[in-house]
Amino acid sequence: MGICSSCESTHVVTAKLVLQDGRLQEYSYPVKVSYVLQKYPTYFICNSDEMEFDDVLSAISEDEELQPGQLYFALPLSRLKHPLQAEEMAALAVKASNALMKSGDKCACRKKSVCPVTSPGDGSPRKMASGGGAGRLGRGGQGRKFSAMLSAIPEQ
Repeated sequence: MGICSSCESTHVVTAKLVLQDGRLQEYSYPVKVSYVLQKYPTYFICNSDEMEFDDVLSAISEDEELQPGQLYFALPLSRLKHPLQAEEMAALAVKASNALMKSGDKCACRKKSVCPVTSPGDGSPRKMASGGGAGRLGRGGQGRKFSAMLSAIPEQ
């Protein structure tokens, strides 16, 4: 915990954009979505906090600015207005986690951790986010009990 506090005191908060290929772009200054889309005209930008299971993916307005401390995804236009399935959300969570780890942003990873969970009986993957960073458990999971799929990693 002390390491993260130390990190936060010198860390510049950025808007983070996870690209389709898994790369991470960070913006430490205000940037409009329209500017980002000039580089990626066949994509749309969505805020990870607004993504829910079985809910349609919606684009952020081109006039809006990416907000520091937020995590965004650049997704192909073909996925716009389509429901987000649990498997797709899990894949995006893994992609975001890998991108954050590669960037060396250890504190952000702690604040926005995502762990796969299963619902007893159905075996289908779900996700929970702590700190609200990589989305939230959507309407599809309300009223269900979940348990984390955790296992020990033996040290070498």
